[in-house]
Amino acid sequence: MRELYVSTDVEADGPVPGPHSMLSLGSAVFDLGAEEPTRPVATFEANLQTLEGASGAPETMKFWRAHPEAWAAHRVEPRPARKVMPEYVAWLRGLPGRPVFVGYPVTFDFMWVYWYVMRFGGPGGTALASGTDCPFGFAGLDMKTAAWARLGGDFRAVAKRKMPQEWFEGAPAHDHTALTDAIGQGVLFVRMMLAGGEGG
Repeated sequence: MRELYVSTDVEADGPVPGPHSMLSLGSAVFDLGAEEPTRPVATFEANLQTLEGASGAPETMKFWRAHPEAWAAHRVEPRPARKVMPEYVAWLRGLPGRPVFVGYPVTFDFMWVYWYVMRFGGPGGTALASGTDCPFGFAGLDMKTAAWARLGGDFRAVAKRKMPQEWFEGAPAHDHTALTDAIGQGVLFVRMMLAGGEGG
C-alpha cells in the first residue's frame, strides 16, 4: 500500500491538550506519485467545541485577539470532539493508501491530534484501546527536519524565510485557519520532496 502524506494543522487555545482545547483541525492529503502532486487528493476540516473544564492560555488568547478573523473562523459551528474525532479516524482509514502525518512543527500538531484521537476517536467518541489503533501509529514526519536535511547548516537556523522561494509556489497564504495552512504546508512539503537536495 502506497504512502499518502497527510499535511495537518491544528489551531488551539493553549500549548497542550487537556488543560486547553483544539479549536480547529485541518488535514490535506498529498500523493507524491500523482500527476499533479501539489493538488490535495482529499481534505478534512472541522471546528471543535472547547473541552469541559479547559480554558484558554493567556498568551495564546492574546495572539487570537490580534487575529480576530481567524478566531471567528474557528468558532463557526464547532462540534464536540466525541463527534469529530471518530469521523476523522474513519476518514483516515478510508484513504486509498497508508496515511503518514506531516506537520510543521510535527511535535506540536501531532501531539494534539494523537491526544484527541486516543481520547475521542473510538466508536461513539470513546477512547481507543491502544496507540496502535491510531491510523498514524506513533510517528509523524517533521517538515523542519526534512528541510534541514536538504539545506544543511544548523537545525535551529532552519526557517521558512531561508527556504528557496520556488518551494512555496502555488501555496496559499498562511492565515492561521487550519485547512488553508494544512494545504499551504502540504504544497511546501511536496515541492521540498521533489526538489531533492542533500537529503533528496
